[in-house]
Amino acid sequence: MSDGSSRTPDPALPHRIAGRSELAALLRERFGVTGELSPIRGGRAAAEALLAAMHPGRYGRSRNHLDGAVTGLSPYLRHGVLSLNEVRDAVFAWLKRHGQPRRSGEKLIAELGWRDFFQRVWRDRGDAIWQDMEPGPVPASGSARSEELPEDIRSGRTGLACIDAFSTDLRRLGWLHNHARMWMAAYVVHWRQVRWQAGAHWFLEHLIDGDPASNNLSWQWVAGTFSHKPYIFNRDNLERFSAGRHCRGCPAAAACPFDARYEALQQRLFKEQPGSGGTSASPGRSVAARPAPQPLAPMGTGPAPAASGGEACVLWIHGEALGPDNPALRAHPGSPAVFVFDEPLIRERALSLKRLGFLYECLLELPLEIRRGEVAAEVVRFSRRHGAGRVVTSQANDPRFRRIAAAIARELPLEVLAAPPFVEGLEGPAPLRFSRYWRRAEPKLWQSFQV
Repeated sequence: MSDGSSRTPDPALPHRIAGRSELAALLRERFGVTGELSPIRGGRAAAEALLAAMHPGRYGRSRNHLDGAVTGLSPYLRHGVLSLNEVRDAVFAWLKRHGQPRRSGEKLIAELGWRDFFQRVWRDRGDAIWQDMEPGPVPASGSARSEELPEDIRSGRTGLACIDAFSTDLRRLGWLHNHARMWMAAYVVHWRQVRWQAGAHWFLEHLIDGDPASNNLSWQWVAGTFSHKPYIFNRDNLERFSAGRHCRGCPAAAACPFDARYEALQQRLFKEQPGSGGTSASPGRSVAARPAPQPLAPMGTGPAPAASGGEACVLWIHGEALGPDNPALRAHPGSPAVFVFDEPLIRERALSLKRLGFLYECLLELPLEIRRGEVAAEVVRFSRRHGAGRVVTSQANDPRFRRIAAAIARELPLEVLAAPPFVEGLEGPAPLRFSRYWRRAEPKLWQSFQV
């Protein structure tokens, strides 16, 4: 029973932080999270430093190696600190500045295309990306996959040096090389027979670049529920792209579960698919029978009265657009702006201190007020405190954004501004294969490039 002395915690959060130790302490106190900040710092300054150091040619040659010349830009792209368009233009400028041919930048431009492709699928499918996009392979055991991630994977105690290192890096850094993500996902889904959703949730707890589109659809690509066949790897592949760093001295080296030819691994892991003539999901399986994309319904404005374009506004800044390319910030410089940490989402996803800290560091470079709580209620409260007659924000593909936006629009007129697309003139639903998207997108992207 309450004694009547309890009070709702202040939803306002400070915009001035003395240092990273103070930030970590603040997050532990206000959000009840534990752990440390990622060594990867948030904010535009850190993003611009990485962009300046980017070398597209080296990236194209070495990106699959754990010690390759990856850009490190993914956390900043995920949160809109940098836009895909900015990075694309920086690649084009680098090629021209160094007199390099188009092929030196093609791999990096294609990687930007993968993010755009995943976002387009999310836009069309919404929360359905948490479900299998198509049937996947059947485990050799024939038993159902587990719904829960085993604790030895979560804590990095499987006894497999590679898997334990990936688990440790995920929890310590909040980031993993893309190849390590693929190896980890394949181990979780195919060797340990765990549903991909359990692994996807775990990654989203920790990855500072984690968004449901790239995360879930990549897990599905590995699982074989968003690809022609499942992805697996063997020890030769692991040693080649990790320079053998994990295999040397691994306590399980003598009985390595990955030490076999691909044909043997396929027979060991998968039950033969009817009519496929093989032991994995059929490479030629038709996808025509899948239901057509159902575009999300247009966001309603509810009963709130319309406001004139000249009426004072406030800006709702969300986690998809934390950079200068945010169209709301561009359209209304100097207007009061607010960001609200979505506490229900933080609890639901068990988001780590690393994720919250990266976001907070991005916010400290923006002219806005930082709050926490129920997002729609806090945005409306902020608007009324400033005597604003309308709210302006930027578009996002997340269905949760649409639900929050609709709740705001029931109270105040809401204007949603779209940023320039990554690929101009690419209309209609997204195809459900990257190759089909890329056949249309790639020529359009390179039209403006000339050495």
